[in-house]
Amino acid sequence: MSIKRDIMTRIQLGKYNKLKVVKKAYKHTGARIGEKEEFGLYLDGGDDGEILMPEKYVPEGTVIGDEVNVFVYLDQDERPVATTEKPLAQAGEFAFLECAWVNQYGAFLDWGVTKNLFCPFREQKRKMEVGEMYIVYIYVDDASYRLVASAKVDKFLSHITNDDLKDYHHGTKVDLLIWQKTDLGFKVIINNKFGGLIYDDQIFKYVHTGDRMEGYIDVIRTDGKIDCTLQPTGMRQTEDFAKTLLDYLKEHGGVCEMGDKSDAEVIKRAFHVSKKVFKRAIGDLYKRRLITVEPTRISLVN
Repeated sequence: MSIKRDIMTRIQLGKYNKLKVVKKAYKHTGARIGEKEEFGLYLDGGDDGEILMPEKYVPEGTVIGDEVNVFVYLDQDERPVATTEKPLAQAGEFAFLECAWVNQYGAFLDWGVTKNLFCPFREQKRKMEVGEMYIVYIYVDDASYRLVASAKVDKFLSHITNDDLKDYHHGTKVDLLIWQKTDLGFKVIINNKFGGLIYDDQIFKYVHTGDRMEGYIDVIRTDGKIDCTLQPTGMRQTEDFAKTLLDYLKEHGGVCEMGDKSDAEVIKRAFHVSKKVFKRAIGDLYKRRLITVEPTRISLVN
């Protein structure tokens, strides 16, 4: 048990580590005395000892003394092993993963490496089913020192503090993971750290649980709840869409068959913006004398 604890404090379990190749790994074949077969490389794990990188993961041309960037996790025998496989997420991150199989202890999720990721029943919001996808948080369990997943993601989200406000405010660009649909809109995970919400009236394209996309902070409420949008807000939004609309006109013969009086849903389907933003962009282009305006049509000035 203490060995596992040391591994966690020195080698970053469930994450990428840059480690030096120290020697080749051999095993006795049993055919003749002294006969052995190479089956990988050993990497320097410092005080944690040597960590095996199996032959099938060794990059071509790797020699003793090279440093390699590897993902470290525990194999079936709970020993640290290094791989060049690319996991879909690392420890300390949220991910959208598929359930590969289930047994009497819990579910096992495909996360891009050979050994599936364990999600015990106690960490499932509802019983997971093979083939279904779930938003989970990946972490190292303090009791077992194993990499596990939890679908009870709420408890792993941080509450925004006053110190965070210097980096998070109205208009801040953020990375969003679409979490789940609610009556109000979609819950999202912001920068792999905070929970947030995008209201339905701020969504102008199809989104689904598990989608990753850029978004923006709209409002941080006094209770710490965060509202987000998928578009820039204010003048930046108007300026960005004005450019988009201008490009559209240039690519469509100088004409757009929509204007101030066009239906909001038609505008939404065509440009993924609200009618309010559309009208502001028209106003911006008109003031710059780049377009002429009719109730349901705008045209480039020749």
